[in-house]
Amino acid sequence: MWVKLCCLLLYFLALFVLARVFEAVAWYESGFLATQLVDPVALSFRKLRTILECRGLGHSALPEKKDVRELVEKSGDLMEGELYSALKEEEASESVSSTNFSGEMHFYELVEDTKDGIWLVQVIANDRSPLVGKVHWEKMVKKVSRFGIRTGTFNCSSDPRYCRRRGWLKSTLIMSVPQTSTSKGKVMLKEYSGRRIEVEHIFKWITAHAASRIKTIYSSEHLKEEWNKSDQYRVKIYLFANLDQPPAFFSALSVKFTGRVEFIFVNVENWDNRSYMAEIGIYKTPSYILRTPEGIYRYGNNTGEFISLRAMDSFLRSLQPEVNDLFVLSLVLVNLMAWMDLFITQGATIKRFVVLISTLGTYNSLLIISWLPVLGFLQLPYLDSFYEYSLKLFRYSNTTTLASWVRADWMFYSSHPALFLSTYLGHGLLIDYFEKKRRRNNNTDEVNANNLEWLSSLWDWYTSYLFHPIASFQHFPFDSDWDEDPDLFLERLAFPDLWLHPLIPTDYIKNLPMWRFKCLGVHSDEEMLETFQDSESDSDSENKEVFSSEKEASEDDELNTFHGHSEGEPRCRAETCSCASKYCHREPYERKARSYGSSSTAGDMEPDWSAWPSEMLHCTECVVCLENFANGCLLMGLPCGHVFHQNCIVMWLAGGRHCCPVCRWASYKKKQPFTHPQPLSNDTPS
Repeated sequence: MWVKLCCLLLYFLALFVLARVFEAVAWYESGFLATQLVDPVALSFRKLRTILECRGLGHSALPEKKDVRELVEKSGDLMEGELYSALKEEEASESVSSTNFSGEMHFYELVEDTKDGIWLVQVIANDRSPLVGKVHWEKMVKKVSRFGIRTGTFNCSSDPRYCRRRGWLKSTLIMSVPQTSTSKGKVMLKEYSGRRIEVEHIFKWITAHAASRIKTIYSSEHLKEEWNKSDQYRVKIYLFANLDQPPAFFSALSVKFTGRVEFIFVNVENWDNRSYMAEIGIYKTPSYILRTPEGIYRYGNNTGEFISLRAMDSFLRSLQPEVNDLFVLSLVLVNLMAWMDLFITQGATIKRFVVLISTLGTYNSLLIISWLPVLGFLQLPYLDSFYEYSLKLFRYSNTTTLASWVRADWMFYSSHPALFLSTYLGHGLLIDYFEKKRRRNNNTDEVNANNLEWLSSLWDWYTSYLFHPIASFQHFPFDSDWDEDPDLFLERLAFPDLWLHPLIPTDYIKNLPMWRFKCLGVHSDEEMLETFQDSESDSDSENKEVFSSEKEASEDDELNTFHGHSEGEPRCRAETCSCASKYCHREPYERKARSYGSSSTAGDMEPDWSAWPSEMLHCTECVVCLENFANGCLLMGLPCGHVFHQNCIVMWLAGGRHCCPVCRWASYKKKQPFTHPQPLSNDTPS
């Protein structure tokens, strides 16, 4: 997780540097920066009208360029970045979607139950033509959508009873606006009563109703009273301008931030005395002033702070965010971090996407689960101070120059999604390259794995997890009264050797019993070495014959081990012990042991069986390496009772063969402990 987080931070740093490079290139080619002011006198009439369209100011009654230029100057300073964005938005011929309501419930859910937005709905009465034609309606939809106003069409033929109850007997236009200044307040529906159906007149009707929700100040005394008043609003934004009504984007934002930010329009058109404005630090108009408990902030002085809906919306969201804004931000960051797994994971392509889907599901589930207690804590009354301190921290951090750069980059990359996705893909490919190079230097085999091999390993893991859960292995000796596992036969039927062998953890190996092989006698190690060297030359000539004969005998013994004894109790033969035959026990209740050679390091010595665990079968040869047990060698036993060299059986088990080489009993499963009965008095060694 930390690796993906670091990769994501590196990606954001690369985006920040890339944005600065784009600014430098634009300055080199055109000679201006995005924050540089533009003189409206140098602009054409078309560009001036485009700026007014984006700000939401009516200009249909202004035929002269001079009047249009003055209106642009009265609404706010114009920057190169705002001019570029407005021209790009005008050139874009994207069709804006409009909702078609299916009935009363659909209309209520979207329009009447939406408390923080404006709706414009065209109602088409039964057997009537719409009030606004198709061409004009499309222009209207595109015009109002710039300011976050949603549109829709309600055809009364789909629900005539609801239209009659509402009194919609003729085609009309309905506007939905929040009625109160509190968040999630009531919604009022206003019907268009004008006679002129032009787009400009309808838009003027919309902006007039939206502007009526904004508090307007017409005198300096009223301004002084409002400026010094303390109420529920911690954040207020003032517009000081010489306009008849505030721009449409300002009115639309007042609806969007209902209950969070108070919007106040100060009309200084007929003011003779502006001394109080100078006292509070307002020396020019128009000015957008943000007043917070921490002080005054002049909007428009930093990077990306344009006089537009999108720029001011991003600015206010960073200062006074909702919980939903923070959740959406965390959701985007978590998914961007999860998608890094597609490039960090090495190996088969299918493996990458399977890991990606698993990571996406895990991260999103953890995100939702972690947000639930946060939402619960925010409802507690004694956390109000914590909430206020958090907002104070947001206001301090987001009024810095660095925060303005981040907001400007966010608006730039969000308006160019292809560039954002291409840079993310390029960053991911670089991560994939360096990760692949690192793992190749570490000799990791999974880099070269293909899809088929990985699917095979995935199926192996799935079957092992589903049908072979990890069983806890208890230490020897076994004190439980368990009978032999009755599921062994069923598992052998369900999983024959043709199937993939399950993956069993090897932690149980360290719990297997270990001890050293000892022989009874007083011979020293030097004597044992000399005896072994003398007997080695004699045994080499007979090695082949002894090996073949003993191998046949051992195969017969193995068949007897699998089938058991029909007469009852197992027997032990002298030739099954690799010690001298006169020292081999003939215990009537002892299971026989396999032997593959007649040469013994013990020579004429008897093994010290008292050092062996009571549940282990007695033998002197390892069937894995076919070597006899030497005096002092390290032995290891399995739950079935068979004994081997410690190194031999560990290599056997670690190789994935989790069963006994002799009886095939699972090496990680318990078995009824075998106990040696006391020999009878007449049983003497032969």
